[in-house]
Amino acid sequence: MLTLAIPPEIVGQMAEQARAAAPIEACGILAGREGCVEKLYPMTNADQSTDHFMMEPAEQFSVVKDIRARGLTLLAVFHSHPETPARPSDEDIRLALTPGVMHVILSLADPSRPVIKGYEIVDGKTSPVNVVCA
Repeated sequence: MLTLAIPPEIVGQMAEQARAAAPIEACGILAGREGCVEKLYPMTNADQSTDHFMMEPAEQFSVVKDIRARGLTLLAVFHSHPETPARPSDEDIRLALTPGVMHVILSLADPSRPVIKGYEIVDGKTSPVNVVCA
């Protein structure tokens, strides 16, 4: 099973972004090295939707350039589920088109206790990723 380590301060940033965006899904990119997240890039949900997200292409391009310039790797795509559990929806699975990138979902079903789970999605099949918040 793959492991993704996310430092508590970045977990806090993700939860803050998700709460601020609710009821719209928040999204972002997690970058780092060797399975350890070093930076969260908050992204704009271009669709402003409560049940799916689409990142702004120009923002994505800029972030990928910054990730490369810093010598980091794009490790995961993050998004929130404002009212539902932290598991991929059918649409999340259908739109998971970037190979080698994990998917992290932060659920605010209980806003006082966000739940974070990770997944590898390949060819429409999901496998859990061990997310360590430390």
